[in-house]
Amino acid sequence: MANAFVNSLLVTIPSVVIPITIAAFAAYAFAWLEFPGRKFFFVVVVALMVVPLQAALVPLLRLYVGIDLNGTFLGVWLAHTGFGLPLAIFLFFGYIASLPGEIIESAHVDGASPMTTFTQLVLPLSVPVIASFAIFQFLWVWNDLLVALVFLGGEPVVTSALANLVGDRGQDWHLLTAGAFVSMVVPLVVFFSLQRYFVRGLLAGSVKGG
Repeated sequence: MANAFVNSLLVTIPSVVIPITIAAFAAYAFAWLEFPGRKFFFVVVVALMVVPLQAALVPLLRLYVGIDLNGTFLGVWLAHTGFGLPLAIFLFFGYIASLPGEIIESAHVDGASPMTTFTQLVLPLSVPVIASFAIFQFLWVWNDLLVALVFLGGEPVVTSALANLVGDRGQDWHLLTAGAFVSMVVPLVVFFSLQRYFVRGLLAGSVKGG
């Protein structure tokens, strides 16, 4: 279980940080920058939310085998990033687009570049939605078994270690329940650390005044 915990952390932490980084830049661009095809690309991102995970596993696995990424942590990171990005961009867009336009305009008037506006102004104000998605993504990746089995292969993670604890005939259920209880510690720590931002991040942008 110790090795499985380490592997799960090695899978989960980059799989949370990478999509948050990409989605924050993308959502800011969709919300406040003008570029050709902005609405079209946003519609494509939203449409990708309905693509089931299972439908992409086999094509992605064949691609990974062809470029020798299967069985690596990088492959799992990219898979979780791809599956989590549409939801991340959608949530971040709703929050960032609800920020007062006067703040963004005043930064532009003061001569701030789009990158400076994003890093110094938008990003600090977006902590609630970042924390909300971090909870979602962390829990999903930490509790994932399918993606880890398909793309990571023989490297054990917490979920695969728990599946092996039950025994060939399901006789070791007491080991399974003990291991499941221990595996809950990390998600609970993450949730209670970020829960004060959770509701605020999810509801931001859903209701606007007249």
